[in-house]
Amino acid sequence: MTKILVNGNLTLSDIVNVARNGCKAEIPAEVYQRMAVSRNLVDDCVREARVVYGITTGFGKFSDVSIAEEDSKKLQKNLIMSHACGVGEPLLPETVRAMMLLRINSLSVGNSGISRNTIDALLALLNSDVIPYVPSKGSLGASGDLVPLAHMTLTLLGMGDAFYKGKKMTAKKALALAGLSPIELTAKEGLALINGTQAMNSFATLNVVDAERLNKIADICSALTMEAQRAVTDPFDPRIQELRRQQGQIDTAKNLLTLLNESERITRQGEIRVQDAYTIRCVPQIHGPSKDALSYVKGVVEREINAVTDNPVIFPETDQAISGGNFHGQCLAMALDFLAISLSELANVSERRIERLVNPQLSGLPAFLVKKGGLNSGFMIPQYVAASLVNENKVLSHPACVDSITSSANQEDHVSMGMTAARKAKTIVDNVTNVLAIELLVACQAIDFGDKTKKLGKGTAAAYETVRNAVTFMNKDRFIAPDIAKCAELIRNGNILNAVENAVGKLL
Repeated sequence: MTKILVNGNLTLSDIVNVARNGCKAEIPAEVYQRMAVSRNLVDDCVREARVVYGITTGFGKFSDVSIAEEDSKKLQKNLIMSHACGVGEPLLPETVRAMMLLRINSLSVGNSGISRNTIDALLALLNSDVIPYVPSKGSLGASGDLVPLAHMTLTLLGMGDAFYKGKKMTAKKALALAGLSPIELTAKEGLALINGTQAMNSFATLNVVDAERLNKIADICSALTMEAQRAVTDPFDPRIQELRRQQGQIDTAKNLLTLLNESERITRQGEIRVQDAYTIRCVPQIHGPSKDALSYVKGVVEREINAVTDNPVIFPETDQAISGGNFHGQCLAMALDFLAISLSELANVSERRIERLVNPQLSGLPAFLVKKGGLNSGFMIPQYVAASLVNENKVLSHPACVDSITSSANQEDHVSMGMTAARKAKTIVDNVTNVLAIELLVACQAIDFGDKTKKLGKGTAAAYETVRNAVTFMNKDRFIAPDIAKCAELIRNGNILNAVENAVGKLL
């Protein structure tokens, strides 16, 4: 398997390959060269007792407290121990792996003053599958993700807990089993490791990748529902979309017509009805803005992946170490809140389509899509589940970034709460996946009550067959939770999207 080069030019796919697919990472030789130059400047600052934040001073409110050269190593160790005070369940291994890779990548740009020994130690953790135990809660998203990154760094010191080959143990034992040794941090290195946005951005990168898939899956789900409801497709005419000039809407309508191409079940206006309800007729206008939102969020995240978010920032070409604010996570916090809202709407409209399918007054199909209703409840309760998840999404869509709380004795008087936004967005990703899984399941059941002599569209047929290969038609009540889980897995593992795109080409 090809190694991912960490040189300040990572892509979303690079991060997915390391975080989820087990790829190893490698630092090119030229990276070490530029890192050495900035490291030399840090050493000069210590030797000459220059007043530089975090190198020869304390942190936060203690920025005016001078630190003697002989205490520089102790200062960095104290920083990590005191800041590693997170609470809550540990982050998922894929999230921690992404966080480690992102931090290595930011340091590799060469403006942080890290030593080769320290960055190599962090790279060795990643490649040896030693996963630091990182509690999920405690970051304000400025001055960076201090708490989670401190827990990550604690493992390098042989302190705290870690996972090795999936088993939780002390970090000291995990290092020993992996053939690694604890390290000692030198001047600025503790600060360089924890002063950044990489915890929230680890969520953001994976959330964006998942959101891209969910936006396409939502179109597939709606197209299946349209087949089941014999929808009118005239509203998807490209000329209508062009008049609106909104790219997400244009792309969504194109996806729907691609998915429904060659279908014998869809209708034209006036054949059965003049128009459909908004949740069917206005899919381009509803799904489209979510695509546009994702485009914005993706741009923010891709730029942040390769950003230097340290403080102070080292500029060896001018012999300066300048204290700034690149650690502030507001750009990610706002983007993640926007992503949460946009994904919530995909689930919101999906649940309304589910209701249309199971409600006989709206669908014209058997109540709750089951034979012998009354004896059987059919798909009555999956709609409840979808409604429950949609309700949770609405609560979680309250933006975190507008709720700053002052810290560090008013020195850090505006914070982003980006990590809260990141964790909320991840929960919404999972909820949306399950709501769309329910729509897949329900739409395929509804299709089976239709005229089987009329074929589905090229794209919807591929989606239908993929679902039916995993979940059979429900003749009578059965344990439904495993069916929902199977459909959710078809979404997560990409099988249903791959099947559809193999049939019709790439969706937008």
